[in-house]
Amino acid sequence: MTSRPVILVFLLLVLIITSQFEWKQQIEAEANPTSQKTQITDKEELIKEKIILSQEKSIQQLNELVQSLQLQLLHCRGNNNTIHNSENPSSDEITQVEETLQD
Repeated sequence: MTSRPVILVFLLLVLIITSQFEWKQQIEAEANPTSQKTQITDKEELIKEKIILSQEKSIQQLNELVQSLQLQLLHCRGNNNTIHNSENPSSDEITQVEETLQD
């Protein structure tokens, strides 16, 4: 019979101790909301940086594609002039496209 009250007292002590730990954690969390906010802000900054890097990579790929298309256009103009006029593209056209590619 005496074991029941002992067990009940033991369980009550365990309950009190665990609840105090929970309260302490809640109080600490409420006392330091800036640390949680800085962690969230840091994560957001990392995500933004990854997005920016991805966009920069896409822009670089698009620039390379534009250069390639400009070269193709130059060759097409040269072929078109050769067919119609039996002459090569003018040096002005070549210089103009090369300057555009360098920009």
